[in-house]
Amino acid sequence: MTNNTSQQFHSQPQAGRIGKNYVDGVNHFFPSAIIDEEWQTENQVTITVKMTSLVEVMKWLYYDQGGWLTVTFGNDERSLNGHFAVYHALSMEGEVKSWVTVKVLVDAISQEFISITPTIPAAVWGEREIRDMYGLHPVGLPDERRLVLPDDWPENLHPLRKDAMDYRQRPQPTTETETYQFDNQLGDDSNRIVPVGPLHITSDEPGHFRLFVDGEDIVDADYRMFYVHRGMEKLAETRMGYHEVAQLTDRVCGICGFTHSVGYSNTIENALSVDVPFRAKMIRTVLLEVERLHSHMLNIGLSSHFVGFDSGFMQFFRVREKTMELAELLTGARKTYGMNLIGGVRRDFLKQQRVQGIAMVKEVRQKFSELVDVLLATPNIGSRTENVGVLSKQIARDYSPVGPMIRASGFNRDVRTVHGQSLESYGSVPIDIQVMENGDVFSRVMVRIREVFESLNVIEYGLDHLPPGAILTEGFDYKPNKFALGFTEAPRGENVHWSMTGDNQKLFRWRCRAATYANWPTLRYMLRGNTVADAPLIIGSLDPCYSCTDRVTIVDTKKQRSKTIPYKAIEQYSIDRKNSPFKL
Repeated sequence: MTNNTSQQFHSQPQAGRIGKNYVDGVNHFFPSAIIDEEWQTENQVTITVKMTSLVEVMKWLYYDQGGWLTVTFGNDERSLNGHFAVYHALSMEGEVKSWVTVKVLVDAISQEFISITPTIPAAVWGEREIRDMYGLHPVGLPDERRLVLPDDWPENLHPLRKDAMDYRQRPQPTTETETYQFDNQLGDDSNRIVPVGPLHITSDEPGHFRLFVDGEDIVDADYRMFYVHRGMEKLAETRMGYHEVAQLTDRVCGICGFTHSVGYSNTIENALSVDVPFRAKMIRTVLLEVERLHSHMLNIGLSSHFVGFDSGFMQFFRVREKTMELAELLTGARKTYGMNLIGGVRRDFLKQQRVQGIAMVKEVRQKFSELVDVLLATPNIGSRTENVGVLSKQIARDYSPVGPMIRASGFNRDVRTVHGQSLESYGSVPIDIQVMENGDVFSRVMVRIREVFESLNVIEYGLDHLPPGAILTEGFDYKPNKFALGFTEAPRGENVHWSMTGDNQKLFRWRCRAATYANWPTLRYMLRGNTVADAPLIIGSLDPCYSCTDRVTIVDTKKQRSKTIPYKAIEQYSIDRKNSPFKL
């Protein structure tokens, strides 16, 4: 890499080619690196680069040009070009806002590709998943533990290969014992271990946490997810038509399924150049914000609970119920709306629905504002959340987290404004992005509180300014081997989808990356240096959902003593915040 690659590269803009300056910059600083250049939309481009240039190109785009790694994934393209492929999709948020996806072809014989994780830590989960699901070897990957596949999965069976397995197949177990090695990077064998799990999160699976502690202080933390992997991507590629997948994506998450459905629909609409009517875009925008309302109120209520303010918890849930009624008024369902079709939406908003909806928004705004005043006047909320679970700016920059997580750490990252012109009707609605600087639990709570008011404003504006016209584009042509990104700003942060069309109106490949997937790798850094009593607050500030079967095991390796207790007990310990050490 030359010494001047950190400089911004300026090229002349081209009509219909937003982000061409990034491609020109790669050509300028890394001559002959690009093998192929293909544009999906006016602001989405995929460049295929030589494997030997991958790390330098990614480093330049990521750190020097304001790129953020949104998703890393693999694809079995042997039937198309004789190779496997690895994709790194970047949201470019420098002077020019666009999407650049960097692709490398992986030899079908050697099945090796160069890991970018040592340079860009944000790629670690994506590269580990590629290793599991495709059997490709990321050379130089610091962490080669399994990510998705369980311990008892056969070594040479990789589910997302086209010739690997039927989506209904489950191979026989190869071991009855857990062989996953949890990693204590900062501590030693003298640390006690606090396993927390299984833990259900809304990015599709339960998980297992290990807190390595010295007394009450957390020295380090590690965790494993994907204990119940539903195989949605394999199902979508083998069993369902491209239209049907929109209904599947509605069920990715019990809180923000509609955002996934919009994100997926966008991938097909972008790939096939389907022009969605503006009325349909505004309807989608309103419903995206309705989901943000009830999700944020849920998390704010839980934050109240974790600091011992249970009356606040119940009151926030009382107001949240009104937002669920708003969803039912507009869609006919409290959750899992089933509204999206490729090209628009299934149902319209009638005049009476809009009038009633605006009245409900005004009511929620007043009641929520009153509750926030009470919450912020409660001493516990400040004393228990300020300077707790800090996500530093450098860790945030290295790992590309999303949503309130990143905005609470001082980064103005929100696809509703960064890429608003290509995300439904966000380019035409008034919205202010909320940013805090301290990166602690309190900052994340405050970001969500402020975003509730912004969501109420957007919903009211959308219902009052719903444009005339159709709600669905029909009659477009389905074409195989077209691909594009789709994205939405879910309550937890941006959801990113990527689809490639296949034969017989089926998908060749669908990649779904939920927001929480991007946020989990930063958690160990947020837990370090805090206490066991702070752990529920910190984990909760990611906005996960807990299953009712959670258990916690406290293990004291010195005394050879252990005790299994309900998760509610450690949650109560967080509420009580006793001064004495946590005892077995």
